[in-house]
Amino acid sequence: MRTRTFDLSITYDKYYQTPRVWVAGYDEQAASLPPSRIFDDISSEHARKTVTIETHPNLDLPMASIHPCRHAHVMKRIIRFMAESGGKEPRVDQYLVIFLKFISTVLPSIDYDHTMSLEG
Repeated sequence: MRTRTFDLSITYDKYYQTPRVWVAGYDEQAASLPPSRIFDDISSEHARKTVTIETHPNLDLPMASIHPCRHAHVMKRIIRFMAESGGKEPRVDQYLVIFLKFISTVLPSIDYDHTMSLEG
């Protein structure tokens, strides 16, 4: 079965002091998707709102970018919930896995392998 594939790039946004996710897509024949076609695989409540087409700061290519303005707020809520419901805060090395789980709400059609346990 042929499926679309995506390259994710994560940079650090100095202004918001959080990770920023960039997405490049490829169609079923491995040809680059025009950035606007990536919106087909982004949740409708985020497409063209918190996900926009911008120039990647290092690659100088137009890519879909998940705007980081709410990342810190959402991550704090997730970590607070985990601490209150589980009795302890997640380790620092688990932050990126938690962040990718959060990002999967914006990019629901992208399948992540986030099987790492957040226990312990």
